[in-house]
Amino acid sequence: MHLFPIAEWNGMRFDIAAMIAILVSVIITIVVARLAVRNLSVDNPSKMQNFMEWAVDFMHSTIASSMPVHKVRPYLALGMTLIMFIFISNLLGLPLLIITDIHEAFPAIGITQDYLDSHGGAAHVAWWKSPTADLSVTAGLALIVFVLVHYLGMRLNRKHYLKHYFHPYPVFFPVNLIETVAKPVTLALRLFANIYAGEVLISTILMLGWAGIPFMVAWQGFSIFIGAIQAFLFTVLTMVYISQATVHDEEH
Repeated sequence: MHLFPIAEWNGMRFDIAAMIAILVSVIITIVVARLAVRNLSVDNPSKMQNFMEWAVDFMHSTIASSMPVHKVRPYLALGMTLIMFIFISNLLGLPLLIITDIHEAFPAIGITQDYLDSHGGAAHVAWWKSPTADLSVTAGLALIVFVLVHYLGMRLNRKHYLKHYFHPYPVFFPVNLIETVAKPVTLALRLFANIYAGEVLISTILMLGWAGIPFMVAWQGFSIFIGAIQAFLFTVLTMVYISQATVHDEEH
């Protein structure tokens, strides 16, 4: 078990490791997107351009599976941003683990054994992890999606959007309300649980020392697959929720 560095300000707690990883994820996402469109060419496209064109076409097809094709374009940038940022965030905890002794990390703080015991006996501080292995990060992403879905529903499809809360009968209003709240909750928990479980397993494998190298190699490969699947699911479900809020039955 490891502790994560926490900074407190006005009663609020900030996970330093998560904040560092989020910043790195944002920078990598922007750099990758910028490199992909730096030297666009019709006659002689670069490998990066070919890959990005394939990714855009894939995302376009994915969004089109949940809503009419003529409505896809406004949400294409959102879909690409979500899947790239989440995929990169999912993988950040795989390559390296930056750990320091707790007394070296906080030399001015007297750490007692009672404090360590209250935190599961952890005597090390982890300065690096996948941002999506933190529930507050995935909850923040889900909250953004929640607000965006309802904003689009109210702006583009107000009549049918409000009507669906009382469908098929007004008595179903509490059930539909619970379903609405459950969507962002499941979005956040699904992504967090899968990535966090992977990082816990990595920490466990590291305890095996050299004997754990084969297991680590195998798990690293599988984690890339899991990270891609979770980024895809989060993005697809976001588009499905947007479609449900903005496209009514007759139009669909």
